[in-house]
Amino acid sequence: MGLLAYLKTQFVVHLLIGFVFVVSGLVINFTQLCTLALWPISKQLYRRINCRLAYSLWSQLVMLLEWWSCTECTLFTDQATVDHFGKEHAVIILNHNFEIDFLCGWTMCERFGVLGSSKVLAKRELLCVPLIGWTWYFLEIVFCKRKWEEDRDIVKEGLQCLSDYPEYMWFLLYCEGTRFTETKHRISMEVAASKGLPPLKYHLLPRTKGFTTTVQCLRGTVAAIYDVTLNFRGSKNPSLLGILYGKKYEADMCVRRFPLEDIPADENDAAQWLHKLYQEKDALQEMYKQKGVFPGEPIKPARRPWTLLNFLCWATILLSPLISFVLGVFASGSPLLILTFLGFVGAASFGVRRLIGVTEIEKGSSYGNQELKKKE
Repeated sequence: MGLLAYLKTQFVVHLLIGFVFVVSGLVINFTQLCTLALWPISKQLYRRINCRLAYSLWSQLVMLLEWWSCTECTLFTDQATVDHFGKEHAVIILNHNFEIDFLCGWTMCERFGVLGSSKVLAKRELLCVPLIGWTWYFLEIVFCKRKWEEDRDIVKEGLQCLSDYPEYMWFLLYCEGTRFTETKHRISMEVAASKGLPPLKYHLLPRTKGFTTTVQCLRGTVAAIYDVTLNFRGSKNPSLLGILYGKKYEADMCVRRFPLEDIPADENDAAQWLHKLYQEKDALQEMYKQKGVFPGEPIKPARRPWTLLNFLCWATILLSPLISFVLGVFASGSPLLILTFLGFVGAASFGVRRLIGVTEIEKGSSYGNQELKKKE
């Protein structure tokens, strides 16, 4: 094992990476709070600044994927589709099977220059998560309770506010509503059968309300829908902890572009279009399972140095005073001071672990089990 590989497995190194992410995130959140004063003066300037502040935080996670674990991401598509990336507003439909599917999406956002302006339809619980939810709040992310009767007006208003966004944005939709588990899949397919819909093997039944509302509200702003079907070579099931330990994964993404004018304007027709799309996504996953490859030309967009440089900049600023402080604590010889410091380290470790836990499938929401509860 080389020195770098050894360091990637060490708890102290993980703690330092977590320290840089958390403290820089708090600095960024405070700066975002200060930028609120710009909103009544220049909304677009506020948005441009916050795109760059968000980039400075999210790119640290992308750095872990690209430079720390050296995970490779390959697109299966055509060059004509790739030529549109980063040059138009788009809605991204991504399957929700893996703990790091969002991170694979973010690395593609980064490589095509839209990471800071990327959007998502997020569950409202995430608004209370430090750093993640707070940053999203300043980015005008649309939060929902996943109860359509309560969400309808909130989601429409949030989406309509994005119609004049000054930078190209990719709006991510997890149409399945929650991560795939065997239990949720069984319940979902029971619902599909009751509605006369074909069964899906690798996906949950898509929730159509969010999709049809997004298309309706962003029509005239968004140019296309990118359907992204993600899987990992070797039947791997990657995790954020695995990335932190430096494990290398190979992600494959089949990307198809659908001009928005090809999506039916009628709500029911658009819902049927989405169901058909997920049947096609299921067929793509079946092909990947059988052949280990998606259809289309394999394209590997080059990783950019900015994520690494951004992290090194924050690490230099934040770790230098930290190291001086730690040396001072132990040089003091005070048992109380040393114990207090070790207690703080333990609390910080717990906090970082809780942030990572947000991505874990087994700690996911109960959304998707509601039909089972109704039956019981």
